[in-house]
Amino acid sequence: MNKTFFADKQTLEDLNIPGRHKNNSIARIFDKVVTAGGRKLMDTMFQSPLTNADEINQRSGIFKYFTGKAFQFPFTESEFSVMENYLGLGSGSNKVTVGLGILSKKVMQAAAQDTQYEHLNKDICKTIDVLNRFHDFMGRFDDKGSPYSSQIAQIGHIYNNPKLKWLKQEQGVKVLPLFKLIRYDHLLRTGLHAEMKQLTGLIFQLDVYIAVAAVACAKGLSFALALPKDKNVLTVKGVFHPAIDHAVGNSIAFDREANVVFLTGANMAGKSTLMKSFGISIYLAHMGFPVAATFMEFSVKDGLYSSINVPDNLDLGYSHFYAEVLRVKKVAEEVAAEKDLVVIFDELFKGTNVKDAYDATLAITEAFSENRNCFFVISTHIIEVGETLRERCSNFRFTYLPTVMDGLVPQYTYRLTEGITTDRHGMMIIENEGILDIIRGN
Repeated sequence: MNKTFFADKQTLEDLNIPGRHKNNSIARIFDKVVTAGGRKLMDTMFQSPLTNADEINQRSGIFKYFTGKAFQFPFTESEFSVMENYLGLGSGSNKVTVGLGILSKKVMQAAAQDTQYEHLNKDICKTIDVLNRFHDFMGRFDDKGSPYSSQIAQIGHIYNNPKLKWLKQEQGVKVLPLFKLIRYDHLLRTGLHAEMKQLTGLIFQLDVYIAVAAVACAKGLSFALALPKDKNVLTVKGVFHPAIDHAVGNSIAFDREANVVFLTGANMAGKSTLMKSFGISIYLAHMGFPVAATFMEFSVKDGLYSSINVPDNLDLGYSHFYAEVLRVKKVAEEVAAEKDLVVIFDELFKGTNVKDAYDATLAITEAFSENRNCFFVISTHIIEVGETLRERCSNFRFTYLPTVMDGLVPQYTYRLTEGITTDRHGMMIIENEGILDIIRGN
């Protein structure tokens, strides 16, 4: 069994990936499924990204196939939940036992106006209706050799089972007589229990495929091409944050000869958003999900680590700086274990003085860069670090997000530019806000 792509809790929180109930989370963006089973399957996919290029491409190929279909899932949540709940109660009993149980419900209905028999009858009729409607829906798939053809064949095999010959004959049924009720209940929940379980699983998959494809179309997402690990390349063009409307896209590329992107720019220039956008694309690409980019191809990696919003820990007595140090140590241990990783560091060592931050950022960045099977995005305000690294290292791409002054007002392009920033507008912004005048009482 293949291992899954790893991202720890800190990384997932930095990128706001899990939690379909969280505002602007990535999971919430894709939470358009209808069925409870589809929702569980979606959660599993988010919890277990893939590290096998063929599996990733196979899944993304199915999603891409559905973007060209514009299918709507054929049931509402309430309609499907009746069948989902009914089949989930599989009796596991023989036909005689099932018959006696239903007969007792029939007697109780007549003797004490009990509603169990009526509810069972309605549930089976609704299940028959859903099964027939799904069969009709699958008749719209005539694409032989498509990425979804294997699932189409599996569904067709289930419906062609001789034990389901009666299904079409009962299309539109509202009430079943007692003996048919006993026969169909035993068949659906016992005799065909394995087939119905397989079928509902395939329906859950279809629910996810249709939902994710719809999101891809609505948000203008694309599908990444996964390459074997030993290719050791990563190119993403026009990457943007999927939760931001009208976001500006940027392009980033890595290979063994240029495995570090060194990013500078002012605080409001968009560095953190760019790094989060990039990290999200890495995670979604390993899921086989559509990514917020115009183009992406990547060699599969073992995992993703970020250090964007590292909190202090007052309970353990950790200062912000010490929490940063522990985070860097954790990543260093993973890199030293010869794992192929993508690492994102936003403003290393901002919890200490400028001299220490300069020395530490320089030493740590240079040491990490020697691990050519890992890709790093590292940002800093200390542009002097970049100048020193440019002299020492040949495997860096130096980039920055510019600040353009409109008179005394800073404007931000959010467009990644080659080089190291020369922007030094911090004091001008402070003066524009009149902070010194406020302090002096002017």
